[in-house]
Amino acid sequence: MLRHLRVTNFAILSDVSLELGPGMNALTGETGAGKSLIVEAVNLLRGGRASADIPRAGADEAVVEAIFEVPEDLRARIRGVLDGAGLPQGLEERERDADDDAVDVVVRRVIQRGGRSRTYVNGALTTAARLAELGAWLVDLSGQHQHQGLVDPARHLEILDAFADNAALVATMTGAWQRLRDLDTQLAELGGDERQRAARSDFLRFQLDELEAARLTPGEDERLAVERTRLAAVDQLQAGARVAFEMLYGGDDSAIDRMATAARELERLVKADDALAAQVRVIGEARALIEDVASELRAYADRLEGDPERLAAVDDRLELIKKLCRKHGARLDEVVARVGELRTELDGLDRTDERRAALGAERATAEAAATAAAAALTAARAKAARTLEREVQAALVELGMGAARLAIAIEPRPMGATGADRVELLLGANKGEDARPLAKIASGGELSRIMLAMKLALRRADEVATYVFDEVDTGVGGATASAVGAQIRAVADHRQVLCVTHLPQIAAFADHHFHVEKTELGGRTETLVVRLTAGARKDELARMLGGNATARARAHAAELLAEASRPKARA
Repeated sequence: MLRHLRVTNFAILSDVSLELGPGMNALTGETGAGKSLIVEAVNLLRGGRASADIPRAGADEAVVEAIFEVPEDLRARIRGVLDGAGLPQGLEERERDADDDAVDVVVRRVIQRGGRSRTYVNGALTTAARLAELGAWLVDLSGQHQHQGLVDPARHLEILDAFADNAALVATMTGAWQRLRDLDTQLAELGGDERQRAARSDFLRFQLDELEAARLTPGEDERLAVERTRLAAVDQLQAGARVAFEMLYGGDDSAIDRMATAARELERLVKADDALAAQVRVIGEARALIEDVASELRAYADRLEGDPERLAAVDDRLELIKKLCRKHGARLDEVVARVGELRTELDGLDRTDERRAALGAERATAEAAATAAAAALTAARAKAARTLEREVQAALVELGMGAARLAIAIEPRPMGATGADRVELLLGANKGEDARPLAKIASGGELSRIMLAMKLALRRADEVATYVFDEVDTGVGGATASAVGAQIRAVADHRQVLCVTHLPQIAAFADHHFHVEKTELGGRTETLVVRLTAGARKDELARMLGGNATARARAHAAELLAEASRPKARA
């Protein structure tokens, strides 16, 4: 519930604080005193748009702050919304009768002159859109211009499902419908012209046969390029190898001969200085190495011979590889991998009929499940519609609209995620008249009373912490006003209610009564909000009855309070 509200520099609300209580909270006062401004401030707390002219003259910004104490049955939902929005839980440390699971939500809106605003939830900066997601669970605002949900046929299915507690059935329907859509998508992907599939299969098979016949291997092009270079240069390689052999070993004055001469010279000198013996050994080792190299070069030159046929074959192979790489727009390794991809796609095409048959069987099962889920929803909605009609009708009788008749039309429509029903609320305003859409027949006063009747019927299904009724008593009076007050009080038995009213018959039902008064302080208009004591409350009701708190008006006010307390005592 809305436990604490503070509004500063908000039009004529300089600094107003309200400590609201559970049950029904009534706001009364003269027209223009600022009651609607308080409702507008509450609307900002649920993500409403901020007007550019909100800040009080002389102030740079207006501030609206509130503490919401979340009812036990909404705590899991609110925690989920906070987590989903990345906002802190914001548990407030205070005594709660040992209720360790209690949850508070602190909301703050700062509206700067010009219309820009900042939004905070539990101290964290967020957006108005995020606040709207959270505010939908915290506050439900119903006023003279807040009946759009009631007259909008697009919302009527949602309203009926909430009353029927159809969440589980709707979830089953949504899952079944999504499964059906997924299977339709898979079947569509398998679809297409049979000739197109055959042509695709022939094309893929041609490509696969071509690649398999080529027997390509990864890195083959690089190996062939090396071989081609060697084949093309065989004459140069052979001549060079023979020249090197002659220079090292075979020719006159070869390297091996010179090394032999050097070794003999050093061996002669070793007799004079044995330190040269090491160099003699090194020369001997070098001669052995050179002899090995020379032998290998001669053998290499002898082996080499031209092979024009092999060179032509290598050229042809390299040309084939280049052609296939160009054709498939890829490197050789990727072309080799393409063979596996072609086989997979061909296998899929070859099994299309088999796959289509399997998907068709799955689809038939899924369609049967979706049809059954839709039928279950239709039956549940039809049953709930009759119950809702009776409950709303009973409430309308008490609200002075006994001749009116609410009808809930359930018509078939193509199956979708929410079933196969179109739901619309209809109203027969007078006896004997056909029921027609609410938007076309109901006046503002009628809509206010129908809305109250609906709120009463839906009070256990409508998940919201606080209801705000802003002058929904338009167009009613007398005994009907008392009935409206009783209905609002009935809603307050289950959820906190903040009600702005001009009718004493309604205000008499309040558990907490606040008087809103416009005054002048220091040459400026101010709005004051005072929580009324029992005696002051009787005076306020007397004023609302006759303008002055006369003895007769006070007696009448006492009668209203006594009458209003009876249904509460029975409850």
